[in-house]
Amino acid sequence: MYGERVWLFDLDNTLHDASPHIFPRINHAMRDYIAQHLALDTASADRLRQDYWQRYGATLLGLTRHHAIDPAHFLRETHRFPDLERLIAFEKPVRQTLKRLPGRKLLFTNAPLAYAQAVLNLTGLEVHFSAIYSVEHLDFQPKPMLAAYRRLLRAERLSPRRCIMVEDSLANLVTAKALGMKTVWVSASLRDSPSADIKIRSVRELPRHLARL
Repeated sequence: MYGERVWLFDLDNTLHDASPHIFPRINHAMRDYIAQHLALDTASADRLRQDYWQRYGATLLGLTRHHAIDPAHFLRETHRFPDLERLIAFEKPVRQTLKRLPGRKLLFTNAPLAYAQAVLNLTGLEVHFSAIYSVEHLDFQPKPMLAAYRRLLRAERLSPRRCIMVEDSLANLVTAKALGMKTVWVSASLRDSPSADIKIRSVRELPRHLARL
């Protein structure tokens, strides 16, 4: 375990593009959930959702810390996608990319397990991952919280220095880099960051950067 290269892949906006269809649906569902359970109008609920996401890196964390919201219920109600297949924007060559990458691959996501499994199944990526670490497996302590990373590392008996984390969220890479992981930022941003060893626009570019990882 300790000498093997291990890839930690985020899911949304890393392995597929959730921005066009999925994220708007999740955001609206979260807004409506907050409005209903905290008795707020939709505008106030949306502001609170965004505030918690900016402050904590996950809306869920703000709701559990400040409002005693049941995290399992919140995630279940905000990730209902009976039409998920038509919402996914996915580059099919990503399958071949993952196949070419040497080492084990783990999914490390703030999304709930049922949703993560559904996306992997619909994209055909499930065969490439030896384990899924969804937010339930992280005891509802999502990235970028240090506890989330430590829980995964303990469960897999991994040294962080053997890990390569591939993420669209720079905040999540900051924690990974501080632990000693190699980091890959999937982003179209024009800026660079010391927390990203490599910046790419798509995971399809990963094989050409292996020597630097």
